[in-house]
Amino acid sequence: MADRREDERSRTDRPDAGETPGDRGLPTLGEVLESSALAAGAPEVLVGGGALSTPVRWVHVSDSPSAARLLEGGELLLTTASAWPAEPADLRTLVAEFVRAGLVGIVIELGAHYRYVPAVVVEAAAAAGLALVALHREIKFVAVTEQVHRRIIDDQTAALRARDDVRTLFTSLALRGAPADYVVERLAHTLRAPVVLESLAHEVIVADLAGAEPAVLSDWQERSRRFGDDGDDGRSIVPVEARGIRWATLVALAGPGHPAGRRAVLEQGATALALGRLADPDGDDWARLGRRRLMDALLGGRYGSAEEVVALLGAARVDLTDTALIGLAADGSTAAAVEAAAADLGGRALCGTPRGASERAAGWMPILLAVPASATFAGAAAERFLARLRGDGSPPRLSVGPRVDGAAGEAAVPALLDSLEQALDLAEVGDLPDGEVHWVVRHPLVRFVSSLRGDHRLLEHGELLLAPVLAAPPARRRDLLAALSAIVAHPGNRTAAAAAAHVSRSVFYQRLDLAERVLGVDLDDGEVLAALHLALVVHRAHRSPRSADGR
Repeated sequence: MADRREDERSRTDRPDAGETPGDRGLPTLGEVLESSALAAGAPEVLVGGGALSTPVRWVHVSDSPSAARLLEGGELLLTTASAWPAEPADLRTLVAEFVRAGLVGIVIELGAHYRYVPAVVVEAAAAAGLALVALHREIKFVAVTEQVHRRIIDDQTAALRARDDVRTLFTSLALRGAPADYVVERLAHTLRAPVVLESLAHEVIVADLAGAEPAVLSDWQERSRRFGDDGDDGRSIVPVEARGIRWATLVALAGPGHPAGRRAVLEQGATALALGRLADPDGDDWARLGRRRLMDALLGGRYGSAEEVVALLGAARVDLTDTALIGLAADGSTAAAVEAAAADLGGRALCGTPRGASERAAGWMPILLAVPASATFAGAAAERFLARLRGDGSPPRLSVGPRVDGAAGEAAVPALLDSLEQALDLAEVGDLPDGEVHWVVRHPLVRFVSSLRGDHRLLEHGELLLAPVLAAPPARRRDLLAALSAIVAHPGNRTAAAAAAHVSRSVFYQRLDLAERVLGVDLDDGEVLAALHLALVVHRAHRSPRSADGR
């Protein structure tokens, strides 16, 4: 068998540690042993176990007992051991030197020097956890190095290419000013794992679960405080910071490896988020963005189950235990003012996106108010809440849905969503005066119409009864609808009705006479007034927000 000794001054050239994007892209020692070049030598694993899962960063070939000084860590040593010392004590010392140098394993080809691996070498390797393999047939070491190095270099090239693709993606997102929730969504898609953007207080700002169960967010704040740095459970943690300011933290939970390295991907996402924050320092803070996104998802039906809703609320620091939940809709206020008012009650508010002109309850902001179960949200407390919402513009209005007991847990979710919907319904169909609190429970007809939203018989009733008025010219139609709304709101008190219509009593009486002639009804008939009231509520519920006068 050929002598495989090499000059002690030579060494195997390999990439520096910093050039490899991540150990996940490197073959493990177990995978190297399965390569065709090494398998041809009939390898026998003398010391394996967990050592076989260690990544191999390069392959070094040497028979020299001084090879340890040529190593930098992460190498697999191929040797015939022909120049190794004979004394057991010297062999133990040699193995210890290899361990200190960071060698991941030794492959000894039998026949040239050893017929079997000395027991002292096996014992020393086992004690140190150093993989040890014996080859029972001669092989070409150069074939092994070529095969393993080719794979390492190919993987490295693929990793660098993947890093470039990831950098391009998130640089593009940063330049386009992509919102934080979309950046997190792309991170989760790229890593194929749940990704959470959390505040410095460990509150979930945005989370994309990538198909995972919502339970991963359970007790998030408490668990996140214990996370610390990257963990053995596969998570990766990267701060979102720039110019010495840290705004948040990105956490990627366990998932498959990525050619660019999971942490490298997360760092690119963190950079995109930091650049976006620097570009818009006066925009809504991320915590408020997360709460708004959650509310919009709830109202849009974008959730999988009641369990998921409870988990998402918990991640937003709304613990249903010993909590009362109330659906609100506010007009003429801001999310910051609402949150401050909720804090005064010892509670918390999640504010959704104010409705646009093409949506129901245009201009109204949906709100989930969570207060201690012992707190009362009525009378003076509600008035104080409204007073805190006042801004520089017109007096705010507040629509209040039914109270829900959060202690019911998942069972409370349907009632909670219904409370929000009813608050928005009242805001949409009720002509609510400014500067007042309006309660759904005090508008039973509105509540009834809301529960039957979309019923064709209800729609037909409204259209048929009001058809002559709706067919009138715009100005007359507006006057007649205002007069009818006032009389059904104040039946039996035409003085109050005229005041509500903002016209004199004589003009109001003229318009009522015209309405009776156009509709062919008697407005002193209680049944007629009830039918008209229902028709008007239905009409307001289904008119375009752009045409408040019914046009």
